[in-house]
Amino acid sequence: MRETCPTLHPTTAYPASAIAEAEAPLTAGTDRYMSAAAHYLLAASRRELAVRADDVARHQVAGIVGAGVVLLVGGGHNGGDALLAGAGLQRAGARVTALLATEHPHAAALAQAHADGVTVLARQQAVSWLHDETAPSGPLSFRLVLDGLTGIGATGVLRAEAAALIEPLLARGGRGERPFRVLAVDVPSGTGVDDGTVSGPVLAADRTVTFTCLRGTHLLPPAAQYVGELEVADLGLPVPACAPLAQRPDDATLARMVTVPGDADHKYTRGVVGLWAGSQTYPGAAVLTASAAARTGAGMVRLLAPRRVEDLVLASRPEVVPADGRCQALVIGPGTDPGDEERMAQLAAALERALDQDLPAVVDAGALTLVPSLLAAVQTAPGGLGERRVLTPHAGEAAALISELGVRRTRHEVEAAPAAAVRHLATLTGATVVLKGTPTLVARPAGAEPGGAGNETGPLLSLDAGPGWLATAGSGDVLAGVLGTVLAARGAQEEQGGERLDPAACAALAVRLHARAGWAASLTRQGPETDGERESAHGGPVTALDVAEALPGVLARMVAHSPAL
Repeated sequence: MRETCPTLHPTTAYPASAIAEAEAPLTAGTDRYMSAAAHYLLAASRRELAVRADDVARHQVAGIVGAGVVLLVGGGHNGGDALLAGAGLQRAGARVTALLATEHPHAAALAQAHADGVTVLARQQAVSWLHDETAPSGPLSFRLVLDGLTGIGATGVLRAEAAALIEPLLARGGRGERPFRVLAVDVPSGTGVDDGTVSGPVLAADRTVTFTCLRGTHLLPPAAQYVGELEVADLGLPVPACAPLAQRPDDATLARMVTVPGDADHKYTRGVVGLWAGSQTYPGAAVLTASAAARTGAGMVRLLAPRRVEDLVLASRPEVVPADGRCQALVIGPGTDPGDEERMAQLAAALERALDQDLPAVVDAGALTLVPSLLAAVQTAPGGLGERRVLTPHAGEAAALISELGVRRTRHEVEAAPAAAVRHLATLTGATVVLKGTPTLVARPAGAEPGGAGNETGPLLSLDAGPGWLATAGSGDVLAGVLGTVLAARGAQEEQGGERLDPAACAALAVRLHARAGWAASLTRQGPETDGERESAHGGPVTALDVAEALPGVLARMVAHSPAL
């Protein structure tokens, strides 16, 4: 059976309907694959129950014998998976209670659970049990919850019966606070399987086990924040043949894009970045953007800014050249005040230059407000701004820009459905769009995917955005400098006959470098970093300049661990 199945793609998410269609010829009329899924869940449950006692809020003894386990059971195969895994845990010595949110659980799985001694409570009885804190073996004693309420066919908010089961669990706190671990089957119940939306209560998982390939939930915000650690189990089922919804490039793939200079290289072959950053109001942003560009490896950094900004930048980065000239990429907008008419006119001229010369350009912060007028000026040109212009809004800036372009959006609406927002913005502008968030999303404009054509924007790229400590003033200015340098380096390679520059891939590399630098900076005082920057740790506060200074080490480690370099 295995040799007939295509290679798994654990970093690629597909539509739920395509997954179901691909599996149907093999799964119809058999529970074989449900049993295999339950086997993986049982193994994952054992690992969760082996978590050190000091990682569990109630400091209970780790292990499976006598451990309290709760199953949240909906209809269909996900509920059946949970029941079968629970039956295995009961046989191994756990105390398992199944709480039914449906009158029609999977019949064979329910029969197996009964046969193995699982306590089964139906609907209202289950809710009452969850609220009964006096029961000696009741809700205060369990250490693991298996969430099998909904599967990949569910849409919208949880039904009332399912919501009633998770409400008392949510009241016990979030990850690290509650006295139990949560293992989700396929997806955390209540999350948008394809679009990553969250429109109602969701029990955040400590770990999610899914099968064959990822779903949109696993990569798209805000749902991705509820997934926890993610495992992809191979059941021997085929991967869909359709276009994916989203992809998460791994570090090894991104590292192959890093251009390591050779003996014959000089500053122009390494890439020159032109910065239109900083203003009288926000002069420090230019220091951060220039520092990030220099520390990411730009062959030269040029700066076009007011004299006060130039003086401030040169005091900390004397290698920056305060003059216009040949560039392979531009960074336009960090630290600019939209109310400064003279400075905004300079940014508009820089954007027009990028379009006229088809220069890669990062359009950030204040420069984003110029996009609608620039689009109006080039409305007869096919493709809008073109994929080489990379917009880098956060949710508020994205909402304002979409609204200016004719479709009213609020920040809340963008944050509720960021995948739809970033696709929409890429379609409206014809540019590559980086929507900053957790995770950060990158969208190509229609027809811009390598080898692609037509009206589709292609799969979104989903990137871990680094530690929460990166939510600090100036962090976006650093990202803009990193991205400008990556674009310039790849542009220089293209000039010399190398591969065609892929702006979305460049954005993915920049976001990842920024995230890893954030981890490295936040962990500096907690011992030496390892490859991956010890991303399971919490880290500590950072400043934007700390992140810029961490970039050379991050680049070196990324290149050192790339099999192609």
